[in-house]
Amino acid sequence: MGVCGLSLMLVSVVGWGSSPVVADGGTCDPHVALQRAELVFPLENAPTAGCHASTIVETRDGRLLAAWFGGTDEGNPDVGIWVSRWEKSAWSKPVEVANGVMSPQKRFPCWNPVLFQPKKGPVALFFKVGPSPSQWWGEMITSRDNGKTWQNRRRLDPQVVGPIKDKPVQLRDGRILCPSSSENAGWRIHLEVTKDLENWTVIGPLNDPAKIGAIQPTILQYAGARLQMLCRTQRLGFIAQCWSQDGGKTWDELAATELPNPNSGIDAVTLHDGRQLLVFNNTPKGRTPLNVALSSDGKQWKVVLTLEDQPGEYSYPAVIQTKDGRVHITYTYLRKSIKHVVLDPRKL
Repeated sequence: MGVCGLSLMLVSVVGWGSSPVVADGGTCDPHVALQRAELVFPLENAPTAGCHASTIVETRDGRLLAAWFGGTDEGNPDVGIWVSRWEKSAWSKPVEVANGVMSPQKRFPCWNPVLFQPKKGPVALFFKVGPSPSQWWGEMITSRDNGKTWQNRRRLDPQVVGPIKDKPVQLRDGRILCPSSSENAGWRIHLEVTKDLENWTVIGPLNDPAKIGAIQPTILQYAGARLQMLCRTQRLGFIAQCWSQDGGKTWDELAATELPNPNSGIDAVTLHDGRQLLVFNNTPKGRTPLNVALSSDGKQWKVVLTLEDQPGEYSYPAVIQTKDGRVHITYTYLRKSIKHVVLDPRKL
């Protein structure tokens, strides 16, 4: 179902707008959407043994930042938050900007960073700290120089944890909607709303985990204040969804979609042309393949691209559309690196 049956297992660094090189050594149709694909850091020079849960953002001046958690392995105390900046057509050397050191005797792992550039103010980097997802809490740091340096680390209010995996959405009225979830009393999704990243309102929980347990929502926008959340489920094998008709103030009941989900993170973005773009593992089991799908209404989806289809884990995508119209996707590459892919959505 992909445009060219495209696979990106071979890391091919290509120029902006040039024809992509595919895994079998052939050249795809010149109108194919893929423009660039590379690892944020090479496997042989990884800063940590393992990494996962990337996030990407375009800063106000048009720069790209990526972040992820890295350490010995997910959940280990040495796992911290790492950041890389896109500079001079390459990703900078990763730098650890936060860790879970509480004292000389106590250290907790960090989890699930989320980068966000509000309409006003510095870049924000949300992340979680704690021994496990059922016990973690939310923290954030900010950068006033587009990710070069980070300051003002603080713990969030006790009732919020920040966006749990996927990026917030800022509406025209200034409200920032942070899609979030909890795992301490079943898998529950909720919304954390703020205008200033200081004062928060929590909407939810929005589901009954006895019916459908879900976490890690991503938000899509439609005309007339309509919103859609797509969510990861645990053992159900499908992506779940719920809708709001009033800009996120109220939501209908969580329900199944026809999209598969193998208990793995997803992300989606509303494109400038009004289409919805989803990145997900198009399988009910395992974390390969990794695919891109498009929809005009959020209900009927068409898989248009295969990013990865080889054995291994290719998961936890993050996706944005930058001011120039390009779509940028990052995702976990074999738990050893982070892959960055650039698409031209006009060709999808």
